[in-house]
Amino acid sequence: MEHRLDWTLAACARILRPVVRLALAMGVKHPHLEELLRDLLIEEAQRSWRNQGVANPNLSQLSVTTGLNRKAVTAKVRATTDPLPHTELSAAAKTFTLWLQMLTKDDTYRRLPITAGHDAPSFEAVARMSSRGNVHHRTILDELVRLNMVSEDEDKGVVELTTDGFVPVEDLQSMLAFLGDNGRDHLLAAVANTLGEEPRMLERAVYARGLTLAECEQIQRLVRERWTALHHELAQEMSRAVDEAPGGAKGRIRVGIYTYYEDERTERTPAPPPPEERGPKP
Repeated sequence: MEHRLDWTLAACARILRPVVRLALAMGVKHPHLEELLRDLLIEEAQRSWRNQGVANPNLSQLSVTTGLNRKAVTAKVRATTDPLPHTELSAAAKTFTLWLQMLTKDDTYRRLPITAGHDAPSFEAVARMSSRGNVHHRTILDELVRLNMVSEDEDKGVVELTTDGFVPVEDLQSMLAFLGDNGRDHLLAAVANTLGEEPRMLERAVYARGLTLAECEQIQRLVRERWTALHHELAQEMSRAVDEAPGGAKGRIRVGIYTYYEDERTERTPAPPPPEERGPKP
């Protein structure tokens, strides 16, 4: 199609603008992003060739696919490093989710003894079940307390949930990890649908313009309430599916939801710099 490149670049610009905003806010500069983009281009080109049955694509194939010269492709000698934790592997997140599920049955479970007898509910039992005994309950509890999601009364030996969602706002590394994982899978679903891959992924949004910010916040509260109920239902179904899955099962799924609103009067695309700031005149 004649305009496919322009359309694709325009879509990429919309996607990358929030990424660039994050990068600038965190002190990331152009050389960092340039190196990252180069590495990702090569890795995705390798994946594309492997999907076509080419196990080890050569330099020429990667160069043609990415538009990078052979020297740049050769310089890519190792996989991109990822210093962020994988959110789906967090024992603290799994324990928190299981604890929330218990609240749907009995709200008194919001406050639990740290340890108790074998038949009594306790934080130790919840942590052992969620982590399958691989992480000590004290380690998980310390992490949840550090994230300000759980309060501990050491004198009484009890703990209490202090929030209804696993959002580690006190931990920048964890917040960036959730941003990366959730944003990646949301975009993977949209990209798969755009490229016509099967099965089609659920990827929907509702949009309105001309509201007050107070009305936007009211709608967001409605979404939060509905999501809380759906979250518990999904967590229970996922837990059941994991428990019943045969050994070696490799499927993964992430279900998410988001809202975003703003006052468009304060969110304008920046104007181009004046002529004297664009560089030397011809």
